[in-house]
Amino acid sequence: MTDALEDHFGTVSIRGRPITNLRFADDLNGLAENECKLASLVEQLDKASSNFSMEISAEKTKIMTNSKESSKKEIKINGQILESVTKFKYLGSIISDEGSKPEILSRIAQTTAAQTKLKPIWNNKNIAISSKIRLLRSLVLSIFLYACESWTLTTDIERRIRAMEMRCYIRQLGISYKDHITKEEVRRRIENAIGPHVDLLTIVRQRKLKWYGHTTRSSGLAKTIMQGTVQGGRRRGRQKKRWEDISENGQDLC
Repeated sequence: MTDALEDHFGTVSIRGRPITNLRFADDLNGLAENECKLASLVEQLDKASSNFSMEISAEKTKIMTNSKESSKKEIKINGQILESVTKFKYLGSIISDEGSKPEILSRIAQTTAAQTKLKPIWNNKNIAISSKIRLLRSLVLSIFLYACESWTLTTDIERRIRAMEMRCYIRQLGISYKDHITKEEVRRRIENAIGPHVDLLTIVRQRKLKWYGHTTRSSGLAKTIMQGTVQGGRRRGRQKKRWEDISENGQDLC
């Protein structure tokens, strides 16, 4: 990577700190301020890799722009044109130009699927309700909470999280929708089984606040990205809710 970046100047500057890439194990995200400089970075990285008998997978490499318009320039690796996408998976999470929503919806779907796979446990009458709920929280809901610290919560997303959690508990208690049991009654039965507990949305908020405090006290790259700004401006009109907006106002983290 050092060889590839030796003559590269098309970096993204955040708070005056140039950032060219994000690395974790064998995953790499290359950053550039425009398409031409990104193409140059990819070309230099491909050339540097060849010098060490390494090859970049064109099939697994994707391009995403931080703009309403998709990439217009063809960027190639070994003669193959790289696909331009609006979202991709990085370290198990979906990175999208729509923000956190695709990732959260994906987590809800994965959580529902995990609960369905454990149906033999939920239908076992020899297992106490309290044990089933604890298994649910450790084996199923933990899937949903992965990387939740980075999520931006909106009113619609909060509603979906509450609904998903309620569906999980209704299934644990063996309640049919024909029974017309209220949500308050479901919560009361859950508390009777395991005692006072923190709901899923509150856990997400607490984890976001804990990560915010940890990052603010540090002096690493995460703090630079979270508190810094980049060149350019936001579009006119009503703006989308940002992670830092929620954190500064405290309305989502308290």
